[in-house]
Amino acid sequence: MVTRDDLESYLIRMDLDFEEVDDGMFLVQPKNDGTPVVVHHTPPLLVARLKVMDVPEGRELGELYHSLLVWNATDVVHGAYGIEEGDLVLTDTLELETLDFPELQASLESMQMAAASHIEKIKELAGTGQEG
Repeated sequence: MVTRDDLESYLIRMDLDFEEVDDGMFLVQPKNDGTPVVVHHTPPLLVARLKVMDVPEGRELGELYHSLLVWNATDVVHGAYGIEEGDLVLTDTLELETLDFPELQASLESMQMAAASHIEKIKELAGTGQEG
């Protein structure tokens, strides 16, 4: 099983900037100035969460939600879009028992790629313009 120390060594090996903000909870900043990812070591799982944007209030968002569901089924390799406490998030949950370095690296890179490739369309469908 991957320990907290193993996780930290994986993040170092990926050459990512990170800080432990709570016991077993890391704020990871990608090298490409992408959106930070919170990685939480909570045995038996590792949860990665990337905040995409605040969900706008008072707007019809059916088309946005439809697009997110389509992307979950077709474009998002690791994780899925969801809504948590008013935030649109991309999350992935991995089993620590079988987690290895390539799987963690693929998960974090996939989440960053999905968010980057969808963000403009998400903003358009949410009617948020430039700021998210």
